[in-house]
Amino acid sequence: MPRPLIVRKPRASSQIRIAGILAAARELLGEQGVAGLSIYNVAERAGIPPSSVYHFFASVPALLEGLTADIHSAFRACLEAPVEHSELCQWSDLSRLIEQRMLAIYAADAAARQLILAQHGLAEVTQADRQHDIELGQLMQALFDRHFPLPQLPDDVDVFALAMELGDRVYARSVQLHGEITPRMAEEGMRVFDAYLALYLPPHLPKRPD
Repeated sequence: MPRPLIVRKPRASSQIRIAGILAAARELLGEQGVAGLSIYNVAERAGIPPSSVYHFFASVPALLEGLTADIHSAFRACLEAPVEHSELCQWSDLSRLIEQRMLAIYAADAAARQLILAQHGLAEVTQADRQHDIELGQLMQALFDRHFPLPQLPDDVDVFALAMELGDRVYARSVQLHGEITPRMAEEGMRVFDAYLALYLPPHLPKRPD
């Protein structure tokens, strides 16, 4: 009988080393963009030998994939943060709250803007970002359904994930033009997000009971 596969978590010391590497990569990415990132300057910034970085991340794309997952954990946390049900009147109030939380992450994290919104041409990072968006879309749908009974949504389209991606396209345009998400473009991105959801959600969904 085959023995079951046991997946072991990294040891605490390894987790600390990985966190240090990702923190150094985040700083450099915010300062220099993707083009200026290398295993060697990440190692120098982290104060460790390059071989220690290679031990956990075999290449720059692998490092950026790890950083993408780290950045998305902040977006996941903003969806899991408490929402005051009594302050919601309609579903657009919830969508505005979520988008404002996500915009705050982008405003505070230059690495998030570089990886998710800037044009870097790295297919591995783009694919990782899309996979994380699917997970975030599922969490967002569950959050909406917690406060408003959702209608039947299509099975072949990730409505909430796609709404996020469409809003991000507007934010990306702002980053390309201005180096940041301006208040005007932030508002446009939120309008795009709401407009797409409105194709599937009626304007006056009843709230769930308190």
